[in-house]
Amino acid sequence: MNPHLLAAGLPHTHSDGRLLLATLLSIGVIVLAISKLKLHPFLALTVGSGLLAAIAGAPFDQLMTSFSTGFGATVTSVGLLIGLGAMLGKLLADSGGANIIADTVLARSSKRMLPWAMALIAAVLGLPLFFEIGVVLLIPIVLLVAKRGNMSVIRVGIPALAGLSVLHGLIPPHPGPLVAVDALKANLGVTLALGLLIAVPTLVIAGPLFARVAERWVGPLAPPQAVAAEQSQRSGPAPSFGAVLATILLPVVLMLAKALADVVIDNPKDHAQRILDFIGSPLIALLLAVLLAMLTLGRAAGFTRSRISETVASSLGPIAGIVFIVGAGGGFKQTLVDVGVGDAVSHWATKLHISALLLGWLIAVLIRLATGSATVATITAAGIVSPLATGMSTTHTALLVLAVGAGSLFFSHVNDAGFWLVKEYFGMSVGQTLKSWSVMETVISVVAIALILPLSLII
Repeated sequence: MNPHLLAAGLPHTHSDGRLLLATLLSIGVIVLAISKLKLHPFLALTVGSGLLAAIAGAPFDQLMTSFSTGFGATVTSVGLLIGLGAMLGKLLADSGGANIIADTVLARSSKRMLPWAMALIAAVLGLPLFFEIGVVLLIPIVLLVAKRGNMSVIRVGIPALAGLSVLHGLIPPHPGPLVAVDALKANLGVTLALGLLIAVPTLVIAGPLFARVAERWVGPLAPPQAVAAEQSQRSGPAPSFGAVLATILLPVVLMLAKALADVVIDNPKDHAQRILDFIGSPLIALLLAVLLAMLTLGRAAGFTRSRISETVASSLGPIAGIVFIVGAGGGFKQTLVDVGVGDAVSHWATKLHISALLLGWLIAVLIRLATGSATVATITAAGIVSPLATGMSTTHTALLVLAVGAGSLFFSHVNDAGFWLVKEYFGMSVGQTLKSWSVMETVISVVAIALILPLSLII
């Protein structure tokens, strides 16, 4: 008997066929509710979880028990991190720090290197920013660079979008990877280190290299005049490039230091490791970065204490929906686990001899194509394959997180809000968006899993 079932009060069913039917119907309802009925993903996931439990045979008064448990656990573990990430991103944007990084890098780049510079800018800015926020910040920079460098918007825009997307799908503290780390009980520091290892070559291929192909497929674009206009510059003081870069990289450095200490020192009683374990935990690392950003970004930009407080407070409103979606995804994941779907998938994978990494990628791909949401795809796929992580090594569990994240990026199309965001900002037709943005997302997904699978044979 699965111990989660006892905690949740749900009966275990030994009928794999019934569990498969319950899973397919519940995911189908979620897909239809999001794509056709335009229901908010939080409500769709909630309804889908209740349907899953009902078909699996849960008593009426316990239909939502697992969902509530999973929702609370996910928001507790991930919601705080999402909030801190939003605060850091807002301080970066409002202080002018994003423009400072862009201007500094671009000033030192030749025309030939501009696509590579845009990929670098997007990767650095993408560490603390959610994808949608990153797009809003970067598109004016992209159009400005294209205009000054007399280059195609696609040539410099695809590397920027690839930088944001790769970070969004593979690197904590973005919501999807964070939830997958939590669901699969992976080591966050190891996941971050391996994620960066996979992210760099993936970004090179899907960004500057693919941009050359996409430029020929799409042809010349006339960007919307309102967006193509010169960026307005903040007046008054501004933070320095070094301070901005140090602030953004602080949480990454602290989490990597913790992971390195766990491998090199590997002694829980060692004082240095205990300190690194504390400051390298995601919550503390991001909290320290936000507190530092108040000084290095907020105060350096001339913000008063009241202005800094208002900036931090205003960052939380837009992410409320993200937190609820992530929490609902965690509830759906817990329901999948408690009714035995994960165990059934583990049984099928053993019989069919399918690699757990490939299976996690394929499940995420299917859910991504159906729902359009990378976060929903990551959360759901991680819940389904979570039993496969039992007994895995630390590195292989981290690679399973990355495989699921890679699958969640596959072929963004018309049911993905990001598709329309990119289309409108670049002034492209649906066909042009499919040939550039959608193919780029597919290249990221395929290249990443193509790197993850052989890497799993080495480490």
